Amino acid sequence: MTNKNGIIGLTIVLALISVYYLSFTFVSRNIKSKAIVYATDAKGEVDPAKKQRYIDSLWREDVYIGHTLQEVMERELNLGLDLQGGMHVVLEVAPADILKGMAGGNARSVTFQNALKKAGEDKSASNKTFIDRFAAAYKAEAPNTSLASVFATSANRGKISSNSSDGDVIKMLNTEIDGSIDRAFQITQARIDKFGVTNPNIQRLPGQNRVLVELPGVDNPERVRRLLSGAAKLEFAEVYLTNEVAPALDGLGKYLTQQDAIQKSTAKPGADTAAADTAKKTALEGLAAQLEQKGDSTKSDSSALAAQSAALTSLFVPMPQGLGVYLKDTARASEILRRPEVRSLFPADLVFMWDRKGSEGTNNQLILPLYFIKKVNGVAAMEGDVIVDATHDYDERGRPEVTMRMNGEGARKWRSLTARSINRPVAIIIDNLVYTAPTVQGEIPNGNSSITGNFTVEETKDMSNVLKAGKLPAPTHIVEEAVVGSSLGAEAINDGLWSSAIGLVIVLVFMFAYYSKAGWIADIALLINLFFLLGVMASLGAVLTLSGIAGIVLSIGMAVDANVLIYEGIKVEIAEGKPFALAVKEGFKNSMTAIIDSNVTTLLTGIILYTFGTGLVLGFATTLVLGLLTSLFCAIFITRLLLEYQIKKGRTFHFYSALTKNWFKDNDFDFVSQRRRFYIISGIIIAIGIGSFIFKGFGLGIDFKGGRSYVIRFEKNVDADDLRTIMDDVLASTTEVKTFGGLDQVKITTAYLIEDTNPDADQKAEAKVMEGVNKIKDNPGKIVSSNKVGPTMASDTLLSAVYAVLLALAANFVYILIRFKRVAFSYGAVVSLAHDVVIILAIFSLFNGWLPWSLDIDQAFIGAILTMIGYSMNDTVVIYDRIRDYLADDKSRGQSLPTVINNALNSTLSRTAVTGISVILVLIVLMVFGGAVIRGFTFCMLLGVIVGTYSSLFVAAPIVVDLLQRQQSKEPAPVAVADVTAPGASKKIKA
Repeated sequence: MTNKNGIIGLTIVLALISVYYLSFTFVSRNIKSKAIVYATDAKGEVDPAKKQRYIDSLWREDVYIGHTLQEVMERELNLGLDLQGGMHVVLEVAPADILKGMAGGNARSVTFQNALKKAGEDKSASNKTFIDRFAAAYKAEAPNTSLASVFATSANRGKISSNSSDGDVIKMLNTEIDGSIDRAFQITQARIDKFGVTNPNIQRLPGQNRVLVELPGVDNPERVRRLLSGAAKLEFAEVYLTNEVAPALDGLGKYLTQQDAIQKSTAKPGADTAAADTAKKTALEGLAAQLEQKGDSTKSDSSALAAQSAALTSLFVPMPQGLGVYLKDTARASEILRRPEVRSLFPADLVFMWDRKGSEGTNNQLILPLYFIKKVNGVAAMEGDVIVDATHDYDERGRPEVTMRMNGEGARKWRSLTARSINRPVAIIIDNLVYTAPTVQGEIPNGNSSITGNFTVEETKDMSNVLKAGKLPAPTHIVEEAVVGSSLGAEAINDGLWSSAIGLVIVLVFMFAYYSKAGWIADIALLINLFFLLGVMASLGAVLTLSGIAGIVLSIGMAVDANVLIYEGIKVEIAEGKPFALAVKEGFKNSMTAIIDSNVTTLLTGIILYTFGTGLVLGFATTLVLGLLTSLFCAIFITRLLLEYQIKKGRTFHFYSALTKNWFKDNDFDFVSQRRRFYIISGIIIAIGIGSFIFKGFGLGIDFKGGRSYVIRFEKNVDADDLRTIMDDVLASTTEVKTFGGLDQVKITTAYLIEDTNPDADQKAEAKVMEGVNKIKDNPGKIVSSNKVGPTMASDTLLSAVYAVLLALAANFVYILIRFKRVAFSYGAVVSLAHDVVIILAIFSLFNGWLPWSLDIDQAFIGAILTMIGYSMNDTVVIYDRIRDYLADDKSRGQSLPTVINNALNSTLSRTAVTGISVILVLIVLMVFGGAVIRGFTFCMLLGVIVGTYSSLFVAAPIVVDLLQRQQSKEPAPVAVADVTAPGASKKIKA
């Protein structure tokens, strides 16, 4: 092997990187375990608030080789929601609401309303933006009316005029929609901070007006729905200066001092409860008397003042604009400031608010500024609905600034507010977080203002977006939601670990049983592959999900394929009498083409899965793609290094065991002559499937039809039919109830209130479902997970799934054509794949409702179909590669095409069997131990491997035979050449 030292060096680097990044996971898990121990009471119950305080106290502290706990948790291998519980939400900014706000009073016209309705219903053109659909619908309703006549309002002055073309108006509207989505994203980020969630995932979905939010560990879904839904609340308010609340702060210092004394007195060893209670009561009475006295701060002695100051600064940090609190202490500070005895110290119209983002203090500690906001009767001086426009710009010195423009009412209020706030800050607040508090330089009479400061361009862009958040009625709606209970997550971890361990052991044992000592070398390479895969996932910040565990186990099963191809190649070279070292070298060399081609086709499918998938499919795709890359490296390089080490030691061994020595030896199956029989068998199955499609149809999951689903766990076994009858009556609609993962657990699917966008609709639906569940006598049930997909989300998901399947077929067709140079191979591969897809669909249609697991057509099914396409193509390409070699081999000259292809198929039979058996064993383990969540997903892949192996041998290769024979029959027969000597010349003519 050339450049062996480079490969060894790269392996060492990968190992060190993997150890480094995986170490963060172990450190993080250790600290979380300590937090649980700290928060566990005598009854064994964990206090979530106490656990979070423990984590907060270390958040900015160095806990591992110079890294804070925050950095450690950001670098650990994160678990998905299905493994630790939590909530997944997709928020959609309603473009219809934005258009109404942009049109102002014109939105009330019948023409406008009809166009808006048609744009929302036109799913056939969902590849166009909502604005494009609206424009087309409006022109159909009013062909002689320009869009400018609708949208050229005072609110849009400066952007379009009454003379603007429809194209300019459409461009302006699309820009506003994009801006609204950006604002929704920023507002969502700010709102997420309120949950105190570790490692939340917030991202804007590319090309969509949607924001994805994943909140691990959240156990209050209703609070999440309430805070994430609805329009943002933008306010402008006066701010109390620190010196104006100095007496109250003095009183707070006294209070904290007294609290410290109480804590010390009650914490004395040997003090009984009664004495502690008496001491606490006396101390509080004394404090109340002190706070009632005026001017106590001037009479206190220096030691008392020092104690009060120390107590105050133990919690609060002086800052230029007032006070701040270390992030780790914010929960405690908020609790203290809410206490009635503390609240009474401050003015009645004062409200405590935190800054949106903190600033670095000493020792890398993050400090969150605290503002004293003035609200009369809880109402701010101004609200954001008066903002007409806000933009980021540059001042006369070239510094980034924000300009904003207000309507007439806002200008009047702004003039009054700025007049009484000269040289004082005015807080700009959104969702009760202070985004900025600029100091007013002078009265602003006309509502046009600029905000300057030490801003970056990005900060001014963000601020202008925040100011525009109050301009339009653009609430976010939850169009997809999934809630996984922590208990279900713990079970998923258990199921995933068991299935992984058992699947891995089975593959390792099978490889040893089949290849003997050479199998151990492959096993070592597989274990190193697993280690590298987890290390790469951790270094890239990937999230490990239950489906991801399935992807890891399956990628290990498929990694066997590369080793099998190499070993079978070496066996061929040894059989030809070559020395062991040369046989190893030639075996690797001759198997490279098949390894690269087969893995590239699977990689293409994995990339398509990653691009179009979400949730379960995305987690699976991530590990599948990474697993393919690491398995290629380990099979090609690690296995080679291990074998060459054995050669260097002078060791040789066989690539078979006593049991498998004669397996697939001299086999001579006639695949090709029986092809019409297999065409008929496949045709009959497909015909039955089409009949089932027509008369029975499919069980569509809520991913594709929309709806709500709930997994309900009962204390005892429950009859699904009885529960379905109850649910149909309670919900007044047809409800689907299926056993899910056990006789004591069911999955309820319903369309109840699915089109209701009110924030309380989810709570109402859940209450109705529980009403039905509670009618099962003497068998209490509880919701362990739930899922919701809105109609628009379902439509888009279905469309993207169809695109994904078609794109996978097209990508594989093109790759095969490029690599094999003949259309016959591409046609054979694609027809074979289409055959596999139709047969899987037929089985899912025929047996839906008959098997004890879900056979719904959903995103997981599409992921399994695409994976099956990748596996089937992998198998087909290996066979095609051998066919190509045999067709080009001199030994095949004079043999018929069917004979050549039969020989090629027989030569790959051992590889096909070993790889197929390995993957099938792994998938069976996943089905048995992987849990109910992925059982239907795994069943589809298991069918796919079986059907894909069948089609590679009995459909794809025979189609190549038929097409090549047809092509040969159309070519002219070989032309004989005769020499004819003419007088005076010598020439050759065609006879």
